[in-house]
Amino acid sequence: MKKSVLFLAAFMTLSASAAQEKDSVDGQYFKLFAPLTFYHEVAGDQLSIASDNPDEVSQAIDQALMHVYLNRPDLVEATETEQEASGELRQDIIEQPIVQAVTMVDQAEPLPEAPEADPVEVVVEKPKFWTRKGDGYLQFMQNYVSGNWYKGGESNYSAVGSLTLEANYDNKSKWRWDNKLEMKLGFQTSRTDTVHKFKTNEDLFRYTGKVGLQAANKWYYTLQVLAYTQFARGFRANNVKTFSDFMSPFNFNVGLGMEYKVEAFDKKLTGTINLSPLAINYRYVDRTALASSFGVKTDKHTHSLTDFGSQVTAGLEWKMNDVVTWKTRLYAFTSYHRAELEWENTFALRVSKYISANLFLFPRFDDSNMWDDDLGYWQFKEYSSLGFSYNF
Repeated sequence: MKKSVLFLAAFMTLSASAAQEKDSVDGQYFKLFAPLTFYHEVAGDQLSIASDNPDEVSQAIDQALMHVYLNRPDLVEATETEQEASGELRQDIIEQPIVQAVTMVDQAEPLPEAPEADPVEVVVEKPKFWTRKGDGYLQFMQNYVSGNWYKGGESNYSAVGSLTLEANYDNKSKWRWDNKLEMKLGFQTSRTDTVHKFKTNEDLFRYTGKVGLQAANKWYYTLQVLAYTQFARGFRANNVKTFSDFMSPFNFNVGLGMEYKVEAFDKKLTGTINLSPLAINYRYVDRTALASSFGVKTDKHTHSLTDFGSQVTAGLEWKMNDVVTWKTRLYAFTSYHRAELEWENTFALRVSKYISANLFLFPRFDDSNMWDDDLGYWQFKEYSSLGFSYNF
């Protein structure tokens, strides 16, 4: 009890000391007041001549309380006698343990565990700028050739094989580089021909290359290279004369201009149209005897002809339906002194995956060739065929 009283007295002392100071809040003053109890024992110890309390701490607390009793009696509200008369504290209430009321509820479901992320393999593929394709066929055909066809030949029944390869580069930004190689070779036999057992009726070796820089949506600045000749010698029936041969003629054409990319009818009609206002055509004839037949004025040391002019080329493919496809190629060149026009048309009828029928129509104009009394400078070739075909 004495110990509790000392701690209480210390607290009251501090409260009394603080009450003597003034604090300001919003410009107003207030005082701290702490109610005190008058303890007889404190007064007795301080007023006695000889104190029997050797504890210096207790003496200091008593002095502090006595100082309050004498200087601030208004803070003393009760005496020790009055407190004893009020009774002692109920120890049963203090000692009784406090039990917290706990209400049980249903256990909440645990949070779902986040699935661990499976390792993902990232594969970065290099963009495919190159596209490659091709087609070929081996067919039997009925062939018609006009009497003045510049490479010779005659109407007959024969067989022909063709192979077309393409490798095109497109960086999906500005540049394109198209490469196309066409090879055709056909042989025929004729009962009326007593000189030749076999002779060619279709002979072509042609390369077309184009480098394009995009100028607008479907327009490209284009440099086009066209080179073509044939594989073997060309004859006419019952005639030992050679009318054409490998590198006789050989044509090499370079054109600078613009190209338009065609896409129409829901992309069923596709292809390109090339306009080259600046073009150079180089024609070489290895056989001197054939030079004049191809417009080359030659001597013993010259076998070539170089023309400057303009040209138009077009290559289109129209898939009319799942069965019929039309492929056309147009080539026109003029040096303003001579003109040359070729228009190839192939109508392909697909019978099955590997069987197809072709109708080939080829009008040609060349005023550097010999004049014909019936057709003039026009030449015409036609054949229809049926056989095997394959696309890849």
